[in-house]
Amino acid sequence: MQVKKYRSELVSIQNPLAGIIRLEFKSLDGKFRYHPGQFLHIAIDPDYDGIGQWPESRCFSMQSNPDEENIGITFAVKGRFTQLMKDNLKLGSEVWLKLPYGDLFTQHHNKVNTVFIAGGTGITPFLSLFTHDSFRKYTNPRIYLGFRSKAFNIYVEELRNVKRCEQKIFYQNDEGPIDINQIFSENGTGSDYFISGPPLMIKNFKQSLSESGLSASQILTDDWE
Repeated sequence: MQVKKYRSELVSIQNPLAGIIRLEFKSLDGKFRYHPGQFLHIAIDPDYDGIGQWPESRCFSMQSNPDEENIGITFAVKGRFTQLMKDNLKLGSEVWLKLPYGDLFTQHHNKVNTVFIAGGTGITPFLSLFTHDSFRKYTNPRIYLGFRSKAFNIYVEELRNVKRCEQKIFYQNDEGPIDINQIFSENGTGSDYFISGPPLMIKNFKQSLSESGLSASQILTDDWE
């Protein structure tokens, strides 16, 4: 799918937790086109005209699915660029989105007994699949999610609407972090594993699964950062 720049308007801002922000954008340049699990670049420079050199930008996974009219993202305010977004973007602000990028779910993988593991806001690229019709092609999918506490699980409503799959949620303050060894013991080497979350989590989980006997092609990660 060809990468395209979309002039877009910010139509929704939510702040469900301190330091966590959800934004929703409407395209002013035709329908957004992308696949579940892909990501975008956002540029917020008000002087950019869509023609010159692409300005400073940042990548975000798309939480919405391709059938939705608008694109949604959720992010933690960490670093200079996300702080600029928090401080400068208002309802009606115009930005430029460049997409799509990535092949998280379009690359070859086994759709039977597929395991999805996400930590924190790492769930967002998974939600774009879980809420899309293409998720019906998966047989017996299993979802493992980790959050610092119940307060950080701001995806309850979306997850309630995800059918036909087993979901296990780990709250770190109650039961500790996601246990990759437990997940492997429940699923074994016959499954493909998707991992999304903090870079250190992805690195450690990949290493653990590799040491447990999984091939590199069975471990698929959302680690474009």
